[in-house]
Amino acid sequence: MSGVLVAYASKHGATAEIAAAIADQLKAAGLDADCLPAENVKRIDGYEAVVLGSGVYMKRWLKPARRLLKHRKLGKQPLWIFSSGPCGTDPDPSWAEPKSVRATAERLGARDHAVFGGRLPLEPTNFMERGMLNATPPEQRDLRDWDDIRAWADRIAEQLSAEH
Repeated sequence: MSGVLVAYASKHGATAEIAAAIADQLKAAGLDADCLPAENVKRIDGYEAVVLGSGVYMKRWLKPARRLLKHRKLGKQPLWIFSSGPCGTDPDPSWAEPKSVRATAERLGARDHAVFGGRLPLEPTNFMERGMLNATPPEQRDLRDWDDIRAWADRIAEQLSAEH
């Protein structure tokens, strides 16, 4: 086995950027890491660990990430998951930690479930997204904490390095 799979589902690119930052941080720590959209993951065997994340909409992970979370071989290697989503003036992190995802992650023995702030769509595609964007002050439209994201990836790298 070699490397870490960082897989993600992203509707507007914000979660993809988080996944890329995680993969980059793992690489900076000396690990091999592949960063792929969840729908492009054909196999997970062969990886020494998996990091799986999704944007959250209406308390649900996106379908490609939910599908990968149910992969029959997931959980055979160390697993971490993350959700991206809360944003706005008074974000509710519970919206970004779906109960079904948390329950499945616990059953699979996931080592951690991080919830990162999200970003509103830069180019809204529907009435609801336009309304959210217009109602949210510019400084509250992107709540991703890059230091927190990198620190979480560093903890993953430390755990994997300590096991080898």
